[in-house]
Amino acid sequence: MDKVYQKIEDAIADVNDGAMIAVAGFFACGVPRLLLRALIDKGTKNLTLTCGCGPMLGASEELNQLVKNKQLKKVIDSYGLYRSATKGKEDPFEQAIRAGELELEVYPMGTLAEKYRAAAAGVPAIYLPTGVGSVVEQSTVTNIPENRIPKETRAFNGKTYVLELALKPDFAFVHAHTGDREGNLKYIKTARNFNPVMAAAAKVTIAEVENMVEPGVIDPDCIHTAGIYVKRVVPVPRIDFKVSID
Repeated sequence: MDKVYQKIEDAIADVNDGAMIAVAGFFACGVPRLLLRALIDKGTKNLTLTCGCGPMLGASEELNQLVKNKQLKKVIDSYGLYRSATKGKEDPFEQAIRAGELELEVYPMGTLAEKYRAAAAGVPAIYLPTGVGSVVEQSTVTNIPENRIPKETRAFNGKTYVLELALKPDFAFVHAHTGDREGNLKYIKTARNFNPVMAAAAKVTIAEVENMVEPGVIDPDCIHTAGIYVKRVVPVPRIDFKVSID
């Protein structure tokens, strides 16, 4: 099945207001920047972006534009703000969070990975040891007080675990170094990060791919995301971008 879309606008045409979108990337590595830019141009509103480890910090220009356009409702991440108070005062995203205009929901990085993995496996919720005895155990960590939902805990073999719900986005935007027409993807080194678990978890996965090849070219042992998880593939150029890591 040929899943290639030549126009990135066509690939995201059904991403409507209110969508939940997983955005892959480890800070600046493996971020689907061109899909994000197309989303900005489309003007879709009321969006929830679910992340893993700071891809929106790595794509700060795109994030700032989304905030300026008032396209975001919520961001879920493990690392969403600058460590520097000075940078934070200059950051539109952090200021919108402090003003209560946007919600930031925070989880440990490994917990987020497991929430995506559970969704991919069709498991609705999982018990994890991470965060026991901290604010993570008490309730959802968010800047919106009314959304701080208490969490369930349970003991297994004398050890306490926290119940976390699976995270299944409507869409996943992923970035691959190499892909074929059937949606099989290969990532490079650190750029792999959250791309595979997000691609498997989402209802619709859209991949921007730097190098398009024919089916069979990628060594099967080097396929990191199987085409069964990918609905659309868009060929994109390799672009230069400003690396913005705090």
